[in-house]
Amino acid sequence: TMHLMEGELPTSMSGSCGASINGKLYIFGGFDDKGYSNRVLYYFILESLEIKYCCCSFRLIYFGGYGCRKHNELSDCFDVHDAFWEGQIFWGWHNDVHVFDTNTQTWSQPAIRGGEPPQPRAAHTCAVLGNKGYIFGGRVLQTRMNDLHCLNLDTWTWSGRISISGEKPKDRSWHTLTPIGDDRLFLFGGLSSDNVPLSDGWIHNISTNGWKQLTHLPKSRPRLWHTACLGKEGEVMVFGGSKDDLHFMDTGHCSDLLIFQTQPYSLLRLCLDCIGKNAALLKNQIPCLPSKLLQQVLKKITFWAAVNHRQERKAETERQGQLNST
Repeated sequence: TMHLMEGELPTSMSGSCGASINGKLYIFGGFDDKGYSNRVLYYFILESLEIKYCCCSFRLIYFGGYGCRKHNELSDCFDVHDAFWEGQIFWGWHNDVHVFDTNTQTWSQPAIRGGEPPQPRAAHTCAVLGNKGYIFGGRVLQTRMNDLHCLNLDTWTWSGRISISGEKPKDRSWHTLTPIGDDRLFLFGGLSSDNVPLSDGWIHNISTNGWKQLTHLPKSRPRLWHTACLGKEGEVMVFGGSKDDLHFMDTGHCSDLLIFQTQPYSLLRLCLDCIGKNAALLKNQIPCLPSKLLQQVLKKITFWAAVNHRQERKAETERQGQLNST
């Protein structure tokens, strides 16, 4: 559902990142027609959109990325990509950690107290499990990576490159990493070192430090530069992005939603889906349901009716295409 927003709206941007904390959606950075941005914008979403949240944190933690520094700020943790000698501004990749306090709306840079940090990079992905932040992959200069690092968010110490047992995902950038449960991370998509859009999915278990590839995913739905989030019942929902390498083809923008089930659905969910799919057969019994349950059933009926309508339109379009080709 599209919602009209009020207040100070951001310009059309790419490369921004966002997170929801305590009923507010925070958006940071990105690139628009005026160049790079370091602004933080937030929107109230809890009351107006009735979104539930489970995060009680008050801080946003950012790692790495592409940005600028002055000449006297250059260090070994900054890889220069371009320079403007007028004003001595240098652009490149870094591996800094910055924290935005949502209560005071102030920035700080914590002192890293130990461990070997990841190399400066961009187009990586981050995820938080408990008090630890995980970094996977991304682009280091002209090389895409498949390394996994962990930052303790209490002691501010890096793990160094985590040793992986068994097989592991190939190098990539522009992918997503989503926490599922208390000890697992779901990796999906991205762009490989060969500039091939990826459609593979992996689950990493932080207890065993092992990756497991999901073999049942369709290979015809690659994604890069997409977004991903965890649903109420453990499903990972992927939206947007592109199915093509944006460096060479800027036509494969995606608007469909991919849903990956990572655990069995609840009995209630299975029953609601069954009723929603067979509403015509159960039309005499549905009104007899308790009012609270009836509202959930009606939502499922509406959802599956819309799904069926889209499938019928798609099938009709394909039939017309076949007729026109003959």
